[in-house]
Amino acid sequence: MAQKFYVVWSGRNTGVFTDWATALQSVDKHPGARYKSFSTRAEAEAAYRAGFTASTARNANPAKQSSSDKSAAHVAHRCDVSIYCDGACEPNPGNAGSGVVVYRGGELAELWYGLYNPAGTNNTAELNALHAALGMAEKEIAADNSVEICSDSQYAIHCVRDWAPGWEKRGWKKAGGEIKNLDIIQACYLVYRRIEDELRLTHVAAHVGTEGNELADRMAMYGALAKESDLRLYTETMDIPTLLKLRAG
Repeated sequence: MAQKFYVVWSGRNTGVFTDWATALQSVDKHPGARYKSFSTRAEAEAAYRAGFTASTARNANPAKQSSSDKSAAHVAHRCDVSIYCDGACEPNPGNAGSGVVVYRGGELAELWYGLYNPAGTNNTAELNALHAALGMAEKEIAADNSVEICSDSQYAIHCVRDWAPGWEKRGWKKAGGEIKNLDIIQACYLVYRRIEDELRLTHVAAHVGTEGNELADRMAMYGALAKESDLRLYTETMDIPTLLKLRAG
């Protein structure tokens, strides 16, 4: 059997894998898993760098596996609305901003920037961005759209999805000290808890060329540089090559 290479854009671990068993461990039962097999390493590495796109979603196939694996694997699915969020801070701590990017039907629809904090951190900026994205997602879900939120911050995702339920049960305390950024974590969790059964909250790798993630990064830095305290809609021309030339976070 010819060697295959497996790209996982979204899963417990991301990257290029050389065996299906390892790739499967990353995507099996992972919400919003995105993966595909390729015939050569060069194709796989190029696809991983390019990031997951609407075209990839249309052409995605389950990687070739044994019949016992097929029940556990699933094909990547594109939601009606994809929301990418990111934070930036320079220096850290220092001038922080957040960015949110909205795709509808796989097409870029909206860019948002702002939530400036002169004494923020990367983590507060990421949480502020996630909070804004969650609010947008709630409105989209109310309109009967399927929604995913994509963030490159494992910290923000863990805080809201994995750690907050336990912290809440213990009276918002954790062993070993205070919970940093508690106010914004609680605000995020309040929204997340209302929509978690209908939302895909996905971690994406940072700075590997995924368009939505790169644009959210540029909007976050744009918000930090503009010192815009509100979250504002970007009203300039949405020319993607030009936007990607903006300062990165």
